[in-house]
Amino acid sequence: MNWKSVLSLVSLAALGAAPILAELYSANPQGVGMGHMHVLTRDIEAQKKFFLDAFGGKVVKNGPIEMIEYPGVYVLFTKADNPPGSKGSVVNHFGFTVKDMPGSIEKWKSLNLKIEPTANPNEVFVIGPEEMRLEVYGIPEQAEPIVMNHIHWDSPDIPGMQAWYDKMFSATAGQRDCVACLPRKVPLEEGRLPRTSLSFSKGAPTLVGTKGRALDHIGFEVKNLEAFIKTLEAKGVKMDSQVQKVQGADLKIAFLTDPWGTYIELTEGLAPKK
Repeated sequence: MNWKSVLSLVSLAALGAAPILAELYSANPQGVGMGHMHVLTRDIEAQKKFFLDAFGGKVVKNGPIEMIEYPGVYVLFTKADNPPGSKGSVVNHFGFTVKDMPGSIEKWKSLNLKIEPTANPNEVFVIGPEEMRLEVYGIPEQAEPIVMNHIHWDSPDIPGMQAWYDKMFSATAGQRDCVACLPRKVPLEEGRLPRTSLSFSKGAPTLVGTKGRALDHIGFEVKNLEAFIKTLEAKGVKMDSQVQKVQGADLKIAFLTDPWGTYIELTEGLAPKK
């Protein structure tokens, strides 16, 4: 048995025998839900291998668009020359939760992945190509082996950002516990989409936008994209692009940038047809 087969067996054992039943989370009453994270990379195959070996998932296609499917999110890849890592931009990382954290840590160690511990032994950062940062912590009671959990901003203006995402996407403003902040609990400001936290920590005003970096943009799936964009424009948003139909797929897309430099893609029909 060659080493690739061994690593595949280790990955399957750590994730458990149950299959990953992946689909996007439901939208909120305004028709907005989590969609995707889009990664720029020098080597698409190496980045895909990192995500598949470390976190499982399933490669799927919507027309010409290939992506990795997880419960609650798709991860997409585009080739780019030497994109800087996500650290140093306003979006520092995104995060999963896993059912078997001890087994997952053993798997990552067997793959010789870079792991950054935190004050919480039930949480780590797993570092991939292009210094891609993935926060992961364990929730043993969750049903799925792995699910999308949050996007984490280093924000120079937490109240402003929280209010903007609430106003534009109805990401309900609130607080959640900071998982890494032990031994005492510290509240973390957030905007809440169904089963996904838009989490905000204090960041320096020198942080840059996401476009062109390893974590190039975030994506929200929306219902009735054209009508939704009209509501954004009525609220003062200037779109970077209007609705485009992706050739070969039943998919519409549009782009905008938040006031702090987060590049955002809106999609309608991202999930492959079953």
